[in-house]
Amino acid sequence: MSDFQALRSTFKGDLVQPGDPGYGQAIARWAKNAARKAAVVAFVKDEADVASAIAYARKAGLPIAIKGGGHNPSAASSSEGGLVIDLSRYLAGVRVDADKKLAYVGGGAIWETVDKAAIEYGLATVGGTVNHCMKRVICVTSDIPYRLTLGGGYGWLSGAHGLAVDNVVQATVVTADGRALTANETENPDLFWGIRGGGSNFGVVTEFVLKLHPQRRTVFAGPIVFSPDKLEQLLDVVQEWWTKGPSEKEGMLQVFTRGPDGKPCIVCFVFYNGSEEEGLQAYKHLLDLGPVAVMAKEMPYEELNALQNPIARPGQNAYMKGAFVPPTLTRAELTRVFARATALSVPGSFAVNLLLEYFPLRAANAVRDDATPYVRGLTANALCLVIAADDAEGAEAQRYMQDAARELIGMFAESPEANMGYGNYSPDSDALVNQGSVPVDKAKLIFRTNYPRLQQIKKKYDPDMVFNKWFVITPAA
Repeated sequence: MSDFQALRSTFKGDLVQPGDPGYGQAIARWAKNAARKAAVVAFVKDEADVASAIAYARKAGLPIAIKGGGHNPSAASSSEGGLVIDLSRYLAGVRVDADKKLAYVGGGAIWETVDKAAIEYGLATVGGTVNHCMKRVICVTSDIPYRLTLGGGYGWLSGAHGLAVDNVVQATVVTADGRALTANETENPDLFWGIRGGGSNFGVVTEFVLKLHPQRRTVFAGPIVFSPDKLEQLLDVVQEWWTKGPSEKEGMLQVFTRGPDGKPCIVCFVFYNGSEEEGLQAYKHLLDLGPVAVMAKEMPYEELNALQNPIARPGQNAYMKGAFVPPTLTRAELTRVFARATALSVPGSFAVNLLLEYFPLRAANAVRDDATPYVRGLTANALCLVIAADDAEGAEAQRYMQDAARELIGMFAESPEANMGYGNYSPDSDALVNQGSVPVDKAKLIFRTNYPRLQQIKKKYDPDMVFNKWFVITPAA
């Protein structure tokens, strides 16, 4: 019996190979250009399946990738000729313990499932701003547990409850040697510390346990659209609002883009955790500027994280890159960013979206730098998301997307090394070349003073670097 036949004989989930029915769907990703031709896709049913898949891949010499929601253009959840451990088919459920205010979330769940399950009890947690993706506490883009939760995790509720990593209380992790470990403050606390920001460097997370918080059933949210002649006034008003410090109930995504008619515009996705009356009052300073369209309204909470879904629909060729926004950025500089973003956007070929994320950061920055691997002292995020038309494929289109994003993000920092930005927004060219991993020096830049401690944890749980996607940590010597 071959090693693969032995795996199949005990595997409870589904094993899909090239030529099998459903193979194309099994390797498809949110970003069309992030798909890779895996040798095996293992849709795991439980921790034993995960352990079997890891053991088989190690023996066969196959690289391993882990897929939660597959929502990152870097191809970190794909593997050319390797084995993909896919959590999305069988480990995507959510169970809510309303009394303890906890959600037990499968590693393959999407935010939509979490939001809907929790709000039934008047509860919520910090999730991504796109609800068809998975959690990326390791992980706009928001795999639930997977990159949103493992890599930091910003969301509309961050103003009140911090980052997604700050709301993880426990995880089940299958390590490189096949052990299924519980990681929390008292059991394997070093592993628990490592996964809350250190990504999938230490194992496969099959379940997250997340804190839930009381949440009203409706919120005020939606887009407010401005024409370019309002740009300077808008930038001044938003800067004043941000400098004064919005309340924990507020948040805004400002997008420099072109509308469906191809004309440049500025879209402000606003959020207020309250009624429509309260929301209109909170954003009166914007409304008084005379927007061309106001689509913000009171809506069910579970619809909040679907606001950006039309922009971030799956199956497109996409590239994204981020930076932290310097606090000293001037109106004149942002005006130049707007002009360049809309100039680089080619109607019918390339849609260039420059997002500025204004989530109140007091709660997130109140956490000590060494409390999780994700270092604080945070400022607003900038993200450039470039989407290519379906017929704009290949190396030339990829180059255009990369160059456009790098140019715009370069306007926020003198060099990538000077400002790595939010790790989940940094699938750089090196990540594409290396199938979703990035050089060690970039991991050092991301984790800074926490990197040596992460190296010790890597040495303990994955000394052979079986898990080598995303920002790869090298084991301590």
